[in-house]
Amino acid sequence: MTPLTESLAAKVVRWQETAGRHHLPWQQTRDPYRVWLSEVMLQQTQVVTVLGYFDRFTQRFPTVLDLANAPFDDVLALWSGLGYYSRARNLHACAIRIVSDFGGTFPSDAKTLQTLPGIGRSTAGAIASLCFGERVAILDGNVKRVLTRALGFDADLSSARNEQQLWRHATEMLPQDGLAQSMQRYTQGMMDLGATLCTAKKPKCNKCPISVDCIAKAEGSPEKYPVKTRKIKRSAQSLWLLWAQTKSGEILLKKRPAPGVWAGLYCFADFESRSSLQNSVAASKRDKLADEPLFVHVLTHKDLHLHPIRLTAPKTALTVEGAEWFSLAAALQMGLPAPIRKLLSGG
Repeated sequence: MTPLTESLAAKVVRWQETAGRHHLPWQQTRDPYRVWLSEVMLQQTQVVTVLGYFDRFTQRFPTVLDLANAPFDDVLALWSGLGYYSRARNLHACAIRIVSDFGGTFPSDAKTLQTLPGIGRSTAGAIASLCFGERVAILDGNVKRVLTRALGFDADLSSARNEQQLWRHATEMLPQDGLAQSMQRYTQGMMDLGATLCTAKKPKCNKCPISVDCIAKAEGSPEKYPVKTRKIKRSAQSLWLLWAQTKSGEILLKKRPAPGVWAGLYCFADFESRSSLQNSVAASKRDKLADEPLFVHVLTHKDLHLHPIRLTAPKTALTVEGAEWFSLAAALQMGLPAPIRKLLSGG
C-alpha cells in the first residue's frame, strides 16, 4: 500500500470549502445538539428522508433540555417511520444523561462522548471534530469508501482487526495544523466526497480532488472497495394483525414490548397465526373478520410477512390483553410503525 501525498487533508479541506455540501441544516454550525441529532438520524438513512424529520424534531425539541424533558412517547411519535427505533430510545436516554451528568452541555472530547448511550466511536468523532475541532477520525460508510479506495486498502472489513487498522490509517491522515477550522472542513469534506463523488456505483473520479493520490483510481477498479465479505443473515416472520375498530371509528392498538421489533411503538395486536387471532374475537363476530392483502415489510435483518385482518365490532367483542382504544386522529399522532401508519392513513 503506497502512502498518500501529505497534502491530501489540505486538498479535502480546500475542496469542501468551495465545492462541498453547504445547504444541509446541520452544516455550517458548531451546535453539538444539531450535529449529534443529524448523525444519529443519518445512520442507515438517506439524507432526503432525514431532512423532514430533522426539521420537525428541532422545532418540537429545539434544545437537548427540551428533548430530555419530553415524554418518550412524544419522541417516538416524531420518530415514527424513520425506522431503527433503538436510535430514538438511545437519543432520549442520551439527552437525559447530558442534562443530568453534564448540566445540559455536550462533552467536547470524543472519549467522553463515547460513554453516552447510542454514541459510538464514529459519531463521537463527528461531534468532537465538527463542533470542537478535536483531531479525531470518523469512519462512517461514506468515509470508509473514500479511505479504502484512496489507500487501496483491500483487507476484509468484516474482520474487526482489519477495521482497527483502517481506523489507524484514518487517524494518521487527519490535518495537523489549524485544527479549529481544518478539522471541521476535513471531516465534513470526507463525508461529502463519499456522498456526492466517491459513490458506491459509478464514482465521479474525474471530479475528485484526491484522484491523483487514489490507488483505486490508478488501478481502474474503485467499485471493488471497500471489501466486506460477511453477509447479513436474513430471517422471515409472519404476523397476523388485528385491525379492529368500532362503528364510531375507534382503533384498537397495543404497545409493543421491548426488546423486539418496533419496541415501544403502538401497533395493531399481532398473532402468530390466524387461528390465534380468531380466538381473541367473540365467536359471534368471527365471521366478520375480513382478510386484507398480505404484504412484506423489509427490515435490516428480517422480512415481516404481514396479514392485516379487519374487523368492525363493539369493544366487548374483543379480548386483547394490554390493548387500548384510540380515535383515529389520536392514533395518527402516536408512535406507529411505518406500515401501520400507512394502513391507517389509507396510503
